[in-house]
Amino acid sequence: MHIDLTGRTALVTGSTQGIGAAIAAGLARAGARVAVNGRSEERVSAAVGTLAGKVPGAEWVPVAADVASEEGAERVAALLPRVDILVNNLGVFGSADPLEITDAEWRRYFEVNVLAAVRLTRTYLPGMTERGWGRIQYVASDSAVVIPAEMIHYGMSKTALLAVSRGFAKKAAGTGVTVNSVIAGPTHTGGVEDFVYELVDRSLPWGEAQRAFMREHRPQSLLQRLIEPEEIANMVVYLSSEQASATTGGALRVDGGYVDAILP
Repeated sequence: MHIDLTGRTALVTGSTQGIGAAIAAGLARAGARVAVNGRSEERVSAAVGTLAGKVPGAEWVPVAADVASEEGAERVAALLPRVDILVNNLGVFGSADPLEITDAEWRRYFEVNVLAAVRLTRTYLPGMTERGWGRIQYVASDSAVVIPAEMIHYGMSKTALLAVSRGFAKKAAGTGVTVNSVIAGPTHTGGVEDFVYELVDRSLPWGEAQRAFMREHRPQSLLQRLIEPEEIANMVVYLSSEQASATTGGALRVDGGYVDAILP
């Protein structure tokens, strides 16, 4: 399958590292002009330099802004008035005793993981529908449907994204704009390595720690390993393409067979 995104502008939030950076690279390889987003000029500049080395000749747009704030979303809109492909990847995660999560922390997870994506969707969906083409995606998680006891606040935010995605897909019905969510399973990123070592013996080498984590905390996985960021990116790039024009309102799984259910 040949995916050609030449002439399209993509914005990937939280794309200075991990899954976001892999998605940015995948979209650029397909020919898109890609906006790289992070909170600081330094991190965005460093990420663009790294990505440019991986995808020579691609066009990158540095967008330093905290999209979890209203001011940050307005800055993004000013820097990037037109977006054809919006990938809402920004998210925070971590483990906590459910009874010790404060009101402030509940609000922070909702602000960063959900409301940031809603604001940007409100910003860019009208232009997409006016032009008759667009792609909006939300990077969700298996934790949206299999809520981990140690990550209830995170799971709540990702469940909310499934609802947001389906609702905006209905709003965009018949316009040529597709809206989908991608349910990512446990993925191998630097942040996840830190998370794994919160739950297993820190003296274990990474290979053993990963296997212990999957065996003890994610035994439902049929893949029995962490997913690589590029494997998530492959699905996002496909959903951004012309070939995915009939896929909308969906929750597409790249979870390694982790969710033991058929999603509606």
